[in-house]
Amino acid sequence: MFSFPIGVILDSFRLPVRDALAEAAKLGVQGIQVYVTKGELSPENMTAEKCSEFLDMVRSYGLAISALCGDLGQGFGDREGNPVLIEKSKRILELARRLDTDIVTTHIGVIPEDKSHPRYQIMLEACGELSLFAEDIGARLAVETGPERAVTLKRFLDDISSNGLAVNMDPANFVMVTGDDPVQAVYTLGDHIVHTHAKDGRKLADKDPEIIYRIIEEEIRSGKSFVELPLGEGDVPFQLYLKALEDIGYKGFLTVEREVGEDPAKDIGKAVLFLKNLIRQGNDHEGQCGH
Repeated sequence: MFSFPIGVILDSFRLPVRDALAEAAKLGVQGIQVYVTKGELSPENMTAEKCSEFLDMVRSYGLAISALCGDLGQGFGDREGNPVLIEKSKRILELARRLDTDIVTTHIGVIPEDKSHPRYQIMLEACGELSLFAEDIGARLAVETGPERAVTLKRFLDDISSNGLAVNMDPANFVMVTGDDPVQAVYTLGDHIVHTHAKDGRKLADKDPEIIYRIIEEEIRSGKSFVELPLGEGDVPFQLYLKALEDIGYKGFLTVEREVGEDPAKDIGKAVLFLKNLIRQGNDHEGQCGH
């Protein structure tokens, strides 16, 4: 039986925090995810008092925080730059615990398919350190899917010596970038998946993921290699995808992410309704099969 709570990325509304919370509450979702890499919600600005105030405000709308977004936009492929990024990521993980969540989602860069590639070891060392730190404080750093195939990410996770590194499953990134099957990816990554982004899209042209993830904002605007679309209008087979999540025992959030579009609130509302209908249809079908 499908029992996924639905969330939204607060920043997708492109509104002030309180206004965005009000919009989320109107949609009848259960949770929100927020970016904390800069601005008023960044670790350096979130004193104990401000953490308490923000949590109270979120809860006053009947919402929970599904995860924080701690994507610093650079990945962990540069050994010289990694120490600063690692320390910032540790502060974000600590902030997550203060905000009553244990998940921070991020992009770590493009994992090389060839383990002998120098960047593989650099990324492994950085993520290994963060994984141990996350595990020590009861948190999970969830790697967002998309830059590499699921089997490559799974192998990388297996090479990490702790459970602090996990997966934020974004089915659209697989569809738009690598062309990987998001349904099979769920089974491949299994219980590493602790959070998901509900997003849809379509691949328009084959392009090296390393190019895409270095200039991703330009790629999104131009639509040269892929296009992000409202839920149900792209190539993610959502009914099969949700069934796969159910099969692996996933109980976490489906968090709507809308990165483009002229009316984000309208698109997010349609996405929430789309997910609610899918969940209801899935449960109705299961109920009929049980009789």
